Amino acid sequence: MFFKKSDIPSIPSSEMTPKSLYVNRRKFIGASLVTGAVALAGYKFSGMLEPREQVSAGTKLQFSKSNLSTSEKETPLKDVTSYNNFYEFSTDKYGPSQLAGSFQPRPWTVSVEGLVKKNQTFDIDSLLKVAPLEERIYRMRCVEGWSMVIPWIGFPLSALIKLAEPTSKATFVEFTTVVRPEQMPGQKRDVLDWPYVEGLRMDEAMNPLAILAVGLYGEILPNQNGAPIRLVVPWKYGFKGIKSIVKINFIDHLPETTWHKSGPNEYGFYSNVNPEVDHPRWSQAKERRLGELLKRPTLMFNGYGDQVASLYKGMDLKKNF
Repeated sequence: MFFKKSDIPSIPSSEMTPKSLYVNRRKFIGASLVTGAVALAGYKFSGMLEPREQVSAGTKLQFSKSNLSTSEKETPLKDVTSYNNFYEFSTDKYGPSQLAGSFQPRPWTVSVEGLVKKNQTFDIDSLLKVAPLEERIYRMRCVEGWSMVIPWIGFPLSALIKLAEPTSKATFVEFTTVVRPEQMPGQKRDVLDWPYVEGLRMDEAMNPLAILAVGLYGEILPNQNGAPIRLVVPWKYGFKGIKSIVKINFIDHLPETTWHKSGPNEYGFYSNVNPEVDHPRWSQAKERRLGELLKRPTLMFNGYGDQVASLYKGMDLKKNF
């Protein structure tokens, strides 16, 4: 079946992930370390295109525990890695884990450009050294009504922003994902306008909760979860968490983001989790945590109101959804 840009697909999951995809589960207690994967925040780089150490999928990461983590029960690894929204591979939730095997997340570079002191290009393995890696166990809420609790491994987005040295004119941060239709079969369909683009206001991007994730469950990110680097913004709906990032652009205007462009009446730019604002085709008042039978009430800002509500003081959150 082929899609048009005007379609906002909601395709039911119909296939189970083969057991072989997840039998090798995590063993991150006593895990081996990635030499030099962690350095001091504000580390000054030289020769950014020269990887200090090659890191392959399944590599264990050295990290500390963050006090920003939730104490809620983590979603099982098999669910986190087999039930995914990643339209670059498939619109079916089980499709990405089955189709992402040939995707090559290394070598990889991320360009940082726009209203910055100096345009730079970073090698992915050097990006592991931007700041000490932390495990952030975050609640994640998808706009379709399901949710997870995921132990991400990453570093604050603010650390990279400080390294980029944006000018005073930069008010928004725009992120762009890779375009590789030969490796990402979903990009061969006209379901969205590729490449995938997302964005944050600068103060949102600087919030301590916003991270660039490079791993989960103690290991390097699997392909289907956004390898090798993705955005995680836990108080917003999941589609704001752009995956496989290749460009970070600092701009002075509201970015034209992919889902807002595709359906502006359904997917607002801010996309904060707000149970009082229904999607036009379903309620957002409740959610179903993967692995649980019953639904639970959706929390304002996904439960992170104490940390982020001040960012939207005075705003009409029903109008600016």
